[in-house]
Order: sequence, then structure tokens, then C-alpha cells
Amino acid sequence: MSLWVDRFRPKTLDDLHYHQGLSSRLKSLAASGDFPHMLFYGPSGAGKKTRISCTLRQLFGSGVEKLKIDQRVFVSPSRRKIEINLVQSNFHIEITPSEAGNYDRVIIQELLKEIAQTQQVDLNAKQRFKVVIINEADSLSRDAQAALRRTMEKYMSNLRIILCANSTSRLIAPIKSRCLLMRVAAPTSTEMQTVLEHVAKKLKFDLPPEASLRIVEDAAGNMRKALLIFEALKMQSPDLTGPLTIAKPDWETYCHKVADLIVQEQSPARVMEVRAKFYELLSHCIPPTIILKTVAERVVERVDEALKADVMHWAAFYELRMRMGNKKIFHLEAWVVKVMCLYKHFTYNFDMSDFE
Repeated sequence: MSLWVDRFRPKTLDDLHYHQGLSSRLKSLAASGDFPHMLFYGPSGAGKKTRISCTLRQLFGSGVEKLKIDQRVFVSPSRRKIEINLVQSNFHIEITPSEAGNYDRVIIQELLKEIAQTQQVDLNAKQRFKVVIINEADSLSRDAQAALRRTMEKYMSNLRIILCANSTSRLIAPIKSRCLLMRVAAPTSTEMQTVLEHVAKKLKFDLPPEASLRIVEDAAGNMRKALLIFEALKMQSPDLTGPLTIAKPDWETYCHKVADLIVQEQSPARVMEVRAKFYELLSHCIPPTIILKTVAERVVERVDEALKADVMHWAAFYELRMRMGNKKIFHLEAWVVKVMCLYKHFTYNFDMSDFE
């Protein structure tokens, strides 16, 4: 049995509950004869992929829902084999090239060239081009982005590219200039409550307003997270009354413990202890940027008002360094040392003021 987040996912643009102006715009673009390359961007859980799938249905009809998962093997110039999973229908292919790391350029070049050189095989299709959806586009290497830009120029007649990203800051300007940018903002609290009430109505039970508000507050604009929490709470307490306990993910609790360690003691031994915990998080595939963000937010809650701005400033600084570099642990550890120095210096000056 599928999760509610998949079971009640809207299938058409008319079924979407928020950003109606964006849905109308997508509908008119799909109906026009000149569909452009597109870039959907916005925070996680805002509904980017749902809108992309609804747009594909508007373009090609219900045939896009007949999906199959395939595994392709690509060979790099150094003869290394790279395996990538593809989700495809007769009308589109969905890929995540960033899974291949530094070899994403090979996948972009070979796969897009192969797709672009074949004509649309379905004679009943409304459009004569195929669509390639590239997930996590902001994680592509510079070489892969350069290869993508050349492909977008060369094969426009047979191919349309839809990029999905959390932010546009890491995409090169030539790619952004060749796409129609679609910002999918996080839903408001009222919009999220509307979706939760719609799901409850579909399941034929009443959602108490207090429970709805509690779920929305914890989800913080992430519609996917809100639906997952909703389902979990319903399994725990069928009537959704009384005090509701929303369990935090294990990795988030672990990050909070790391932040507490940083604030409790500032010493070389404590840096080594924090480093071991960072390795533990990274080995469980928690993205380093998420680790840094979660730990920094927790540290900000625990420190004095005068230090909060500096903690977040250095978090942003080392996040940028992390994105540009290769060894993520170095930048995480550098941020920890910097925060410890700031905290130690602040508390020392604060203690000395007692003797003045």
C-alpha cells in the first residue's frame, strides 16, 4: 500500500491546491506550439516534481504515467563503468546525473545526444519532441553544465529539457538564460492546511484544527514532510486528539547532540569528538549542507544574542567553501573550530567584565 504522499499526489494541473497562477501559466504554455526549456526551482517539498509531472500530462496525455525503470551503463573516457537509473515513458526520461559524481558530464553528453537524435515514435503524441527531466540540476559539475548548454542549443527541435533545482545560484548563467524560470515557492500555512483537510476528506475522517496547525508548524513549508507526519500521527492516534508527539528523525536528533557538544566545551579533544560524529552522519548519506544547517540552527538557539549573527555568517561562508571543495569534512570541522573560538572568546570577555 502506497504512502499518502504518493497516493494523493495530484495528477493534473487543475488538481493542484496552491499557486493557481503558476498552474494557469503552465497550462497555457503546454497548449502553445512553442514549449521552451524550463527550470523549476524552489525549496524542498514545495511541489516542483508534482508540477513537472502535471505539466507532462498536460503536454502528452495520460501516456506519461506508464513508467518503467531502467538501468543504463555508461563508460567514461578512463574506461570506468557508471550505472545510472532512468525513469522513462514513451514521451520523457527522468535522470539524476549528480548520482555519478564527477562523471555526470559523460551521462549528460551521451544520453541527451542519443535521445535528441531519435524522433518521437508515438504518432498519436500531441507534441513532436521528447522531454528530459534532470533532477538536482544545481548539483551538476561545471563541465556537465557546459555540456548541457551545448546540447540545449543543438537539439532544440527534437528535445526539451526540464531542470529541477532547489536554487539557481549554482547554475551557470548560459543555462539560466536558455530556460524559462519557474519559481515554486513553499506553500503558506493556510495552503498546507487546505491540502491536509483535502486528504482527510478523501479518507473520510475529520482533521481537528489543533492537529492540523501542529503538523503545519513542524513541517515548516515542506508539503511532503507535512503529509508524512500526518500519516504517522494517524497511525499512532486514529482520532488525532490529545497531546500529539511528532518524532524527530534520528539524524536530526544526532545533529542537535553535536551542537550541544560544541556549546558545552571548546577544546581540541571536543573537536575530535565532533569530527567522529560528523563522519557518522556522512556515512549514513546525510548531505553535508543539511548537517551544517541543522547544527548551526541548534547552536544559534543555545548561544547569546551577540553571537548569533557571527555563527550564521561563518556557516554561510563554510557552506560556500564546501560546495566549491571536495573534502566536506574539512569545511565542517573548520566551521566548528571557528564557532568554538568565537564562543570561547565571548565567554572569556564576559567573565572578565565581572572583575572590572
